[in-house]
Amino acid sequence: MSEYRIEKDSMGDVKVPAKAYYGAQTQRAVENFPISGWTLPPALIHAMGWVKHACAVANRDLGKLTGTGKNPLSDPQVKALLDAAIEVREGKLDCEFPIDVFQTGSGTSSNMNVNEVISNRAIEILGGDRFVQQKPVHPNDHVNMGQSTNDTFPTAIHVAVAMQIENHLLPALENLHESLSKKAMEWDKIIKIGRTHLMDATPLRLGQEFGGFARQIELSIERARVAQDAVLELPVGGTAVGTGINTHPEFSKRVAAELATGTGIPFVEAVNHFEANAQRDGLVQCHGILKTIANTLFNVSNNIRWLGSGPRCGFFEVVLPDRQPGSSIMPGKVNPVMCESMMQVCARVIGNDGTITMSGATGGNFQLNIMMPVMGQTTLESIRLLASSCDAFVEFCSDGLEANEEACNASVEQSLSMCTSLNPLIGYDKAAAMAKEAFKSGKTIRELAQEQGEIAETDLTKALDPWRMTFPHE
Repeated sequence: MSEYRIEKDSMGDVKVPAKAYYGAQTQRAVENFPISGWTLPPALIHAMGWVKHACAVANRDLGKLTGTGKNPLSDPQVKALLDAAIEVREGKLDCEFPIDVFQTGSGTSSNMNVNEVISNRAIEILGGDRFVQQKPVHPNDHVNMGQSTNDTFPTAIHVAVAMQIENHLLPALENLHESLSKKAMEWDKIIKIGRTHLMDATPLRLGQEFGGFARQIELSIERARVAQDAVLELPVGGTAVGTGINTHPEFSKRVAAELATGTGIPFVEAVNHFEANAQRDGLVQCHGILKTIANTLFNVSNNIRWLGSGPRCGFFEVVLPDRQPGSSIMPGKVNPVMCESMMQVCARVIGNDGTITMSGATGGNFQLNIMMPVMGQTTLESIRLLASSCDAFVEFCSDGLEANEEACNASVEQSLSMCTSLNPLIGYDKAAAMAKEAFKSGKTIRELAQEQGEIAETDLTKALDPWRMTFPHE
């Protein structure tokens, strides 16, 4: 077999790699867009397989594929089309999607890539010659029946994003929440000093501090579900501009129902197909929430990094697991690498939100957004990075954290903010003066109060009990 074969499209002959399942339109896109070397994420290709399968099921059940129109398919041909779409959604043909992310803004090249691969693979499943020019299972007439790139490509983006949130981001966040919650319970009796403005504050329990981190992640889980909700409406059925030309009236609802049944995610038909085709506001909302989750993860990981600083000249209130040598010149140095990794991931996601915002705001002109491939790629990258980072952080950091109870206790008595609990006994002004004198003299608040003798010893002991400072009381 020669290195290339000749395929034809509406513009003429194209040399296509001999063994490729894709055809002329895919090859033209490969040649037109030698931009980044980044192909569409596998999750998006798989989602396109889901969408093509659901569309074929709807067209089969509506009698469109096997009806009296041009080139009706036999039942075996329909089954082969469905089987080929399943292979795409299962990732069995991932190497057949070579088009760069930075392509036509509607994703037409990638939509046709999928159509050509499913067409030729279906022909092969039937035992036919997939290299023939007249395709018995046609990429446009059959695989793309009732569809336009303008509605199916954004549908695939929504499906991919919702599935990745469901199957990867939510489990990763839940895993991190569980890990931090366990530490909060384990460390509930350990008292340490609080810090506000990076300055000494009143005592709290290490478990309370980590309980706050855990709650941040719990809220992130709730936000991730809201992010998923933002992409549950599907544009499929709007075809070119939202009118649904060449599509059965029940097509959109049936496709959404098929996708909902298959994925277990409650996809629905878009309320308004003109909005759904033209704008990607739901995706902008979704990624904005992902950015919020990134903000949270940055904050939690950075706080844990600070709490583990030391081991002799920092806080060192928690001991981070040693993962790798930390310096090429300082022997024995170990760094908080998992915290730093997560912080970099979060910075990337926050930056990605600028791409999504710009693409959504300026790319949606009249009946179509023309920035969809980069929006899909960027959103899926953010989800993948957040999920993978959470999983690695749990395995290599948070599960292995240990409390340094000695370091936590050591700073409590030294804090000048211990005087806060004396406010009800001597008033704010006298307590403030005591704090300044304690700092100047190097004495603790307790020592100075005992010297001054203004407060009875029993009242002083009660007021300066660090444990009582960690919860409200009368």
